[in-house]
Amino acid sequence: MRISGVATAFPKYCFTQREVADALKSQWDDKVPNPGILSRMMTRVGVDQRHFVLPLDGYLPMDTWGKANNEWIKAAEELSECALLKAVEAAGITLADIGAVFFVSVTGIASPSIEARLINRIKLPLNVKRIPIFGLGCVAGAAGIARAADYVRAFPGQAAALISVELCSLTWQRDDLSVANLISSALFGDGAAAVIVAGADLKTSGPQVLATCSSFYPDTQDVMGWDISEKGFRIVLSPSVPDMVFQHLANDVDGFLKANSLTKSEIHSWIMHTGGPKVLAATAEALSLPKGALDASWEALRNVGNLSSASVLVVLESYIRERRPPAGSYSILAAMGPGFCAELVLLRW
Repeated sequence: MRISGVATAFPKYCFTQREVADALKSQWDDKVPNPGILSRMMTRVGVDQRHFVLPLDGYLPMDTWGKANNEWIKAAEELSECALLKAVEAAGITLADIGAVFFVSVTGIASPSIEARLINRIKLPLNVKRIPIFGLGCVAGAAGIARAADYVRAFPGQAAALISVELCSLTWQRDDLSVANLISSALFGDGAAAVIVAGADLKTSGPQVLATCSSFYPDTQDVMGWDISEKGFRIVLSPSVPDMVFQHLANDVDGFLKANSLTKSEIHSWIMHTGGPKVLAATAEALSLPKGALDASWEALRNVGNLSSASVLVVLESYIRERRPPAGSYSILAAMGPGFCAELVLLRW
């Protein structure tokens, strides 16, 4: 099994943190008790710029969940098509080789789901297996690769496509002045990614998926997620997220590597979800990583923000295109998310 193609796609609008901060202050009509708090958050989350599916003044008419979700469906179809076609080309396969499509998102919903709409848009095989997944949040990029690998292990003559679309800007709640929503408004961006995981019989190139691992932490469901009401998605984001990473990630990684007869010293690169500055710092500390080990994640955070499930796929693309590890070396790809939980993928280049 190999990751034979990875590609990203972003909306056409891109704004600096200052531009976003000014727009949010205007939209909140001075309801923020201390506007300086928003400005400080904007400068402390490690983000320089983010992509948005609408111009900044285009969010004012999004005053119902239905309107926002309709925009999500439209953009999700377009970005999914773009990312998937680029990933297929990079993999050197055809659409006919795809036996299954996994679609992940936590920022909108559709029925028929987005991958079903793609069958009509780009003529995917009519017998393709469709697996839409909602609710995994930030962990879904890593989990999607793991589930796609499970599929092609059973069907080595086929490829499985993973598509992630997250349009976080369409979930903003203008009447929510909680710290969690302010952080969310400063940190999350919009974007999509697609990954092709090819079965062994397709003889493609790319890093091998050697093993995967899922970890669930009981009684942590209130750490991260959504409260859902008639107004849409309201962020749940506990300050304890970095503590969760610090407390659990090292044990998960050590156990996973031991099961595969490896140690941390044998891991050349760490392809980690860009959760935010505190999450990345907790990751580096928990795993005792050397300086620079998470540079690709920090760079992705600066350039596009946190894209929820797509974030770790953006980092993966940077390793495949620009930071390719030496042949035969090992990487850990990992993300954590609502549940609270973690997904680990062991790669060999």
